[in-house]
Amino acid sequence: MTPFLWSRGEPATDWSSLEKFVRGQSPAQSRLWRGFMAARCFVAAVLLLLQGVALALGQPAHVPELALAAGYMAAALLAARYAPVRPMRGFGGAWLSTIGVDLVTYTTLQTMQVGGINYTPLFALPVLMGAVLGTGAVGLGTTAVATLCLLGQAGWYWLEQPADTSPRFVQAALSGTGLFVVALIAHELARRLTREEAVAQRSRSTAQMHALVNDLVIETLSEGVLVIDAQGQVHAANPAADAVLGQGLARIPLPFALSAYPAWVPLAALARQTFARRAPQSREIPIAQAQGAPREVRVRTRLTQSRDALTENLCVMFLQDLRELEARIRTEKLAAMGRMSAAVAHEIRNPLAAITQASALLSEDLVDPGHRQLTTMVQQNAQRLSRIVDDVLDVARARQQRTLPLDEQVALDATVRTLAEEWVRHARQQGVLLSLEGAGCDVRFDGEHLRRILVNLLDNAARYAGNREGSIQVSTRLGPGGRASLQVWSDGAPLEPAVRRHLFEPFFSSESRSSGLGLFLCRELCERHGATIGYERRALFPGGPEGNEFHVTFAPAESRLTQ
Repeated sequence: MTPFLWSRGEPATDWSSLEKFVRGQSPAQSRLWRGFMAARCFVAAVLLLLQGVALALGQPAHVPELALAAGYMAAALLAARYAPVRPMRGFGGAWLSTIGVDLVTYTTLQTMQVGGINYTPLFALPVLMGAVLGTGAVGLGTTAVATLCLLGQAGWYWLEQPADTSPRFVQAALSGTGLFVVALIAHELARRLTREEAVAQRSRSTAQMHALVNDLVIETLSEGVLVIDAQGQVHAANPAADAVLGQGLARIPLPFALSAYPAWVPLAALARQTFARRAPQSREIPIAQAQGAPREVRVRTRLTQSRDALTENLCVMFLQDLRELEARIRTEKLAAMGRMSAAVAHEIRNPLAAITQASALLSEDLVDPGHRQLTTMVQQNAQRLSRIVDDVLDVARARQQRTLPLDEQVALDATVRTLAEEWVRHARQQGVLLSLEGAGCDVRFDGEHLRRILVNLLDNAARYAGNREGSIQVSTRLGPGGRASLQVWSDGAPLEPAVRRHLFEPFFSSESRSSGLGLFLCRELCERHGATIGYERRALFPGGPEGNEFHVTFAPAESRLTQ
């Protein structure tokens, strides 16, 4: 599924921009630089166009002005292409190649004044460029140079024509004053723009960092999360929601209408109710699945708090699979029960040993058959209690020791044959068949633990199997990938669905005289050795009778190190 993002399509944090801020250059300054370069090229193009229009109108060509316009055009293009994009902190190369060229060109054109054209407004371009892209000193210095150029041009005109030239000096002074005002205002606005952009960039980076953290947290939640607006459109969903809803949510492009899918209409109705009542809602709803029975889901909704009238309220819907919740609660209860049972088992052991020993001593002095039968019953039940205590303690030890060294290996077929024959002699069970097809295969398992598993499975099989030949069958085989497995099959009646669901849970048994720890202990021992245990109802061959089969799949044994 697409990773959970509150704003899908947002770019990542622009760390290069932050570095530019540190060096004193912002993205806005880069854009302004490109804008000024484009303006210079445009002014150069207009100057050339004016020369072309003059020639087209039949006016005599003014070669110096034409050459100056062409040279300025070339300088503007070269600066736009090759000039370094950086703030002007002084009157260095960047200033000379751009603003300096502008001032010289405009002053020369103003001095020539071919056709009586006044080029004074063009001085606003270098003044703005120095005030916006440079420091305060650069901006004021550029304005001072431009004013001096205007005054110098007025002085040159006075030397050429010593008539009354006071209007030209006044015009130059007023133009210079206006340029100073423009420079001060432009520089202040540029500083404010830079500060605001820096604050906005830092705020955006912080918001994006928080969004990434929120995305990571919500994506790893075990609860499903849907974000729904007032129109019933789903704008975001995490992977857990796809697992809970089970209708291919990950493949649906966002946003989409929740009510457009029949299985999710109850969710859309709950979202509408949340918006209508302006309060959190909670409900348990059966959600239809693409495959299998509907799933009971606990749904909780919360409304986001809008800080202003422009922000839309959203409904955040939390989905929780009740089966997983019940399983987690059951696991916690069983863990607590296991710790308590282990403590109780330790306390029972000593009194139970005393009862067994006293009963054995008492039976030595008894002659009456009735009394001896009573002591025998005491001993049998004491032994049964002792086995239950051992099972409880074995479970506790198995949970504390989850792994086994890799050098604990046994030959599967030989060990299974020995253990099965020993069980047949002890239990006096007839009709057990062996089918061992894992010759030469070693498995990573402790021999004593394998004996406990096989004896437990055979005891369960004998409890429900018939008396005919082949009612119980023990087999080994090699499966795909060379993994060995052990099967214990019996022709007993099918297990009820309620029993099958809790087969490997502790303290669960369909027999009143059983502790309910046998299969659970088998599972714990298998997991400790990297193996798995399972159950299925199947026939050994096509057309044959069905039976109950428990199968253990072993982890592959490690190769032995040669000395």
